[in-house]
Amino acid sequence: MVSKWKWLFSLLTRRLWFRASVISLLAIFAALVSLLISPFIPTGLADTLGANSVDRILEIIASSMLAVTTFSLSTMVAAYSAATSNVTPRATKLLIEDKTTQNVLAAFVGSFLYSLVAIITLSMGAYGERGRVVLFFMTLAVVMLIVITLLRWIDYLLRLGRVGETTDVVEEATTKAMRARRSTPYLGGRRLEPGRDVVDDSAHPVYSDRIGYIQHVDTAAISRAAKAVGGRVYLASLPGTFIDPGRPIAWCSGFDTATDFDAILDAVTIADERSFDQDPRFGLCVLAEIASRALSPGINDPGTAIDVIGRAVRVLAIWAGEDDEIEPLFPEVWVPDLDIAELFDDIFVPIARDGAGVVEVQVRLQKALAALARTGDQRFVENARRQSEQALERAALAMDFPNDIGRARAAAAMVGA
Repeated sequence: MVSKWKWLFSLLTRRLWFRASVISLLAIFAALVSLLISPFIPTGLADTLGANSVDRILEIIASSMLAVTTFSLSTMVAAYSAATSNVTPRATKLLIEDKTTQNVLAAFVGSFLYSLVAIITLSMGAYGERGRVVLFFMTLAVVMLIVITLLRWIDYLLRLGRVGETTDVVEEATTKAMRARRSTPYLGGRRLEPGRDVVDDSAHPVYSDRIGYIQHVDTAAISRAAKAVGGRVYLASLPGTFIDPGRPIAWCSGFDTATDFDAILDAVTIADERSFDQDPRFGLCVLAEIASRALSPGINDPGTAIDVIGRAVRVLAIWAGEDDEIEPLFPEVWVPDLDIAELFDDIFVPIARDGAGVVEVQVRLQKALAALARTGDQRFVENARRQSEQALERAALAMDFPNDIGRARAAAAMVGA
């Protein structure tokens, strides 16, 4: 389990300015390190290697990197705008946090600052003849880095913002969140029985003054607070839940003071938007949005919806099977399980609704539900049949051609087989 502060730090490292700042500082250090190494360089080597030409090379890097960085930023903005219009605005956040894009821009900005600092230091006469030799080799290394980065960036730009590429990113984030929850299904705590908010009748509810979505729950911090007072905590709201002042976040037993309750609130992060990290349902909702937009009359792209259905099967299959007996890391905390019915509703209801009149989508949806029913998990079987029946009812109301309805019914028969 990731603590709150480690999670907040991970959010910080995903910001573009953070990575660019780190690379820029390293670039500045690289430009100045020549001053430290220069005393160990033999004299007369600068003329032999042609190191005196480093001034011209640095000027080329400084002028070109500024233009390349500006062009790359404008291209990124256009790609994000296209993803917002053609995919879903919720996926744009993942594109902004993409490591490849951030590394490329950081390399460009760092190269620009490296050349700028080196030019200033050369103008001051601080390097000397031997310092130029070190600077020459370091500049050659920077040029190689720029060439490799540019080649990688050209290939990546061809895919940036595309529907398929963006859907890949969303599926990857959803799969990561689903696998993390599968490994610790109760966030490290004990299982809270479905339909029960508390186990202890003496427990008191904990409310937050904030209105928003739970992004992260630090179960370890909650456990420490419970151990300190010898109490128990029953988590009532999972990450992704919309919280208001009238909805309890948790129920606490053995907590007597406001300070004790504040420790629980401090362990729960509430923000205006949902996050992919601890909320696999959010990833499924975003995948459903991609499919729904593809099925809209303005776009009319059933192929993308069919592609999303296949991705949904891969993501949901992670949760299939009996839960392994895992010793709870925090036995003082009770956490509810993910609701399988809600997972199925998040992804399949929007697709069945918006693709009710498209026979290709309906047939593929029924085949996907049949695949999930074959996992052997009884919970999957029940929900796959429920979704199949609802999708078939929608199709019967939306389709006029009897042959199309017959194909959908034939595919639905495989779900109950």
